[in-house]
Amino acid sequence: MKKTQQIIAILGVILLVGLYLATLVLAIMGKYFFPMFMTSLLASIALPVFLWLFGFIYKWLKKNSNQEL
Repeated sequence: MKKTQQIIAILGVILLVGLYLATLVLAIMGKYFFPMFMTSLLASIALPVFLWLFGFIYKWLKKNSNQEL
């Protein structure tokens, strides 16, 4: 289980670094790429929030299922 979590965490870090680089490149490229820049910026903000939320809900559900047993 711990190995799986480490692999998922590494993939998440790689994905976030890619999003940050894409955001930087699109910001430099100019006004024609503004919609893609805004999408990349939104994704680089929303992705960590969703990952944290999924982890929080998983821990909460796991804790509640252990209390019922």
